[in-house]
Formats: sequence, C-alpha cells, structure tokens
Amino acid sequence: MRFGIFMAPFHPVGQNPTLALQRDLELIQHLDALGFDEAWIGEHHSAGYEIIASPEVFIAHAAAQTKRIKLGTGVSSLPYHHPLMLADRIVLLDHLTKGRMMFGVGPGALPSDAFMMGIPTDKQRDRMEEALEVMLRLFRGERVTHECEWFTLRDAKLQLAPYSDFDIAVAAQVSPAGPRAAGKHGLGLLSIGATSAGGFDVLGAHWSVMEQRAAEFGHTVDRNQWRLVGPMHIADTEEQARADVAFGLKDWLDYFQKVAALPLAPDADDPDEIVDAMNASGLSVIGTPDQAAAQIQRLVDQSNGGFGAYLFMANEWANTDATKHSYELFARYVMPQFQGSLPGPQESRDWAADNRPQFIEAATGAVMQAIAQHGAEQAAKSQA
Repeated sequence: MRFGIFMAPFHPVGQNPTLALQRDLELIQHLDALGFDEAWIGEHHSAGYEIIASPEVFIAHAAAQTKRIKLGTGVSSLPYHHPLMLADRIVLLDHLTKGRMMFGVGPGALPSDAFMMGIPTDKQRDRMEEALEVMLRLFRGERVTHECEWFTLRDAKLQLAPYSDFDIAVAAQVSPAGPRAAGKHGLGLLSIGATSAGGFDVLGAHWSVMEQRAAEFGHTVDRNQWRLVGPMHIADTEEQARADVAFGLKDWLDYFQKVAALPLAPDADDPDEIVDAMNASGLSVIGTPDQAAAQIQRLVDQSNGGFGAYLFMANEWANTDATKHSYELFARYVMPQFQGSLPGPQESRDWAADNRPQFIEAATGAVMQAIAQHGAEQAAKSQA
C-alpha cells in the first residue's frame, strides 16, 4: 500500500497566507524525506481557507524542492478550464517533473467558486465528464474537433506528447458520478470522503459501479489506482494527540460547519466531545499509531478487496512541530504494517534469539581457542 496526503489545504483566515503556503511546501519536503509516496494538491478560488488556486504552479515549485514523492492535482476542477489549455499545462508539468506528476480531476467542490464564474452547479458533473473525454483524446495524441455550450475545439492537437503514462484519477464523495466517469475510461478513483458516514458506507458500492462501467465500455479498473482519503492526527499517546488538536481543530470544524459545502464534521462545542464524536464515527483518528493502523484496516475491510493508497486529509489541527511528528510516527510505525517491511527484521531477530545459545557457545569457544593459541605462542617464544 502507498501513503500520502490530500492537501486542500486548510488554513484559517487571520494569518499570513504567504507563510501558510510555505508551511505547505515544507510539509511536502518533510513527507518526501520520510518516504511518503504521494501528495495531491487542491484547486480553490474562494472561501479563504483553501488558498492554492493553481495546483500546477504549486507542483512545479514543489517538484524542484523534492526528490521522489509524486505530486498530483487534487483536483483540477475541469469545468473551470478550457480543456486544451489545461491539457497543455498538465503535459508540460509531466515533462518538467519527469513523470512525477499525477492528474486528479473533479467537477469543483465549492459552490462559491462556480458562482463567481457563472457556472450552474447542476451542470458541473456533466461538464467535468465532457471535458475529461476530450482531454483523454488529446493525451492520446488525437486531433480533436468538439463544440458545446461552454468550449470549442477546432482541429486541436497537443504540441507535446506526455512524458509518461501518468496516473489519472477522478474524485468521488458520495455521488456515483466519480466512479461512473472513472469506470467508463478505466481510470483511478480518489475517494475524498472515504471516512465520512456516507462515503464509508458506499465504498464497496462505488467499486462495483467502477467495475460495471469499465466492463460496459471495454476497460478494466485496478484497485491499486484506488485512493482513500481521511483525516488523522497521531501522537505518542492519545492524551497527547487530544492536547495537540486543541490548537486548530475547532477552526477546521468551523469551516465545514459554516462555510464549505461538505458536511464532514460533527456539530459539538466541548473539545473532548468533538474528539470522541469524530473518533467514534470513524471520520478521523485522533490518537496513537495503533489506532491509525486499525482505521486503515477498517477501510481495507470495508472496501471488499483492498485499495492502493491511503491519503491523509492534510490539516493543521496541531502546531507545525506536532503535525510533523504525527507524520513521522505514521511513517515509522503504521506504514510498515501495510507495506510488508516488518516480517523480515522480526523473523531475523526471532531466529537469532532462538539460536542464541549455540551462537554464544560457538563464540565463547572461539574466544577460548584464541586465548589458548596466544598462550601457546607466548610459551614457545619464551622457550626459544
């Protein structure tokens, strides 16, 4: 299993946005050093919290500051862009990152974004699928003519072929629109609300939709390209984790309760009650590495066959140091449980322990033999 983050990002208003963006970059550098596999960067244009307007620009900068982590648009809101222009930028990014780029697509999450651009919210999903079909043809090197109510292409073709066969994933919350589009084209799926009540309940159903649509259109879908997203903060103890999130959890809740269109968070005031409700519902883990591992296993079980990657819904519930420590604990103790890297060292340790008596006997014998040989040599020299 791969691991990464889905970075909207979430930065409460009332702080320096330039410094907030710098923290986002530093977090991705930290994750790169820890061995995380992926980071997906959001696109938003209103509401003040999710302040990255162009994931492509951010990715281009982050790629130059990192070594191996893959970077994806999480997601590009297709109704906001002319398909030819966005496809051109994505292919350029693929070349600049030499294949470390991933392309996530969606209809646009914030109704306020669509309102400012005069896009009817009831047409966003249809426009996403229409744009996606055109862009996939462009990525394949086809020359495309297409005219509709919101964009026109005339004999259009990309100047550059993609550098790599980059991952393309469609975002999903509870609606089947994302799985339908992903299955139709044989793409990956980004289950952004995988741990929310509605999103968790439909995980198995969403994959069934993927398989049915893929078969209908002559494609196959790969569970390795299915990514599940959920929020966590872990510490050395559950008590410490709860103390850590007093820093920013209520701001995050306020955003989802009063501004954003996604009802992810419980309506409560007492800090302990909030944490209890979020943990009990399965929405989040605020606790220890063991609790985090149990959450991922719960998602594996619910998915009815497994998935390819778990992504933290990146947040600033805790201060910078505690946030970085949370990811470090996850990399140290949780990731190995799902990556097959624990059995080898454990088996080697147990084998050495089980055979310690004979190894100690052999080592002791070798020492005694060396002492005896040295004594004999010294005796022979003295006699000579």
